[in-house]
Amino acid sequence: MEYRDHALYMEGVALAEIAERAKTPCYVYSAGEILQNFRAYNDSFGDVPHSVCYAVKANGNLALLKLLAEAGAGFDIVSGGELFRVLQAGGDPRKIVFSGVGKTMAEIEQALDAGIFVFNCESEPELGLINALAHRRGVKARVAVRVNPDVDAATHAYISTGRLAHKFGIDIADAPSLYERTRQLPNLLIEGVSCHIGSQLMDPAPVMEAVDRVLGLIDRLRASGFDIKHVDLGGGLAIAYKPEDVAPAIAAFVGDLRARVAGRGLHVFVEPGRSIVGNAGVLLTRVLYRKRTGEKEFVIVDGAMNDLIRPALYGAYHEIVPLRQCGRGKMKVDVVGPVCETGDFLAREREMEEVLPGDVLAICSAGAYGFAQSSNYNARGRAAEVLVEANKWRIVRKRETFEDLIRNEIDPA
Repeated sequence: MEYRDHALYMEGVALAEIAERAKTPCYVYSAGEILQNFRAYNDSFGDVPHSVCYAVKANGNLALLKLLAEAGAGFDIVSGGELFRVLQAGGDPRKIVFSGVGKTMAEIEQALDAGIFVFNCESEPELGLINALAHRRGVKARVAVRVNPDVDAATHAYISTGRLAHKFGIDIADAPSLYERTRQLPNLLIEGVSCHIGSQLMDPAPVMEAVDRVLGLIDRLRASGFDIKHVDLGGGLAIAYKPEDVAPAIAAFVGDLRARVAGRGLHVFVEPGRSIVGNAGVLLTRVLYRKRTGEKEFVIVDGAMNDLIRPALYGAYHEIVPLRQCGRGKMKVDVVGPVCETGDFLAREREMEEVLPGDVLAICSAGAYGFAQSSNYNARGRAAEVLVEANKWRIVRKRETFEDLIRNEIDPA
């Protein structure tokens, strides 16, 4: 985004035009930024065999999935619903990895029928279930065991996944014996090892520590006769939410991975989500009122915690900028929504350009885990979604209506 004559533009489109015609609140995504970030991963691997599998949980809009599928992306899914979305968007099932700690029987059957590439398995009972369901179909299912390397990701506790106290994966020390027992499951192709230690990682060092431990495990498994062909190193690379943040460069991060896997004959999978779509999206919201209570001043907007829950859930920071620079000076305010919760805030004690009722704000870095975590709390319809491509834009998800809110409910009569 950039200001042109004091008006905020995304690619070649004035965001004020979108706010006026698509209404607010609404999410707006830059196709150019999404593709640029995907290609930064894909191109940086060079001649190393690799797959960049976009983490659908970050943002599962069909238009974004189609955009990435056409660019050659694979997909990391964690539910049957995400599998359905990827297939609807034209994703290749042979480029899908199915992660997640609680896959149901129905989801495994759905994935086997679709012909996905691999299951990243997180427990011994899961391996047994996949083997049994594959046996019924007379097929072999490719699997990788997700190992937990007990590495501190140095991120928010809710999105850290690589310690033994977390629910994910199996203890890397127990992996060799589990792989040995898995030899007895004839309908599994045991060809990979998987690892993911968390999200929003500003320091890649813990990732590299985990990679070294995983590669050591692969060496041990190969020495025991396992034909390990691929390694899945997860995602989690951070983005800059604050202006002063310096996020790790994708190319440098991939370069470190390349150096570690060089000469090992492994196909490398990575599963970026936030770092592809996070900074490619904004939430547009209109100022409704300004209100002072004691020494506190509030800017009340039409967006709320049901639209963007990250500030309330994680204490997350999102930069907030006006769509038009008016030069009114600065103010320190809480930016809050209409939801009946004190926790309904988008920013607290934020110093920002002074705004008035009717002005529209852009809440930045909202492309990942924004709409994906939104809800209908307080019977609020979920926001519209818009995709900007060069100098054109289109609505890629309609705003929910009142009728949409009750569509699946049974009439009491």
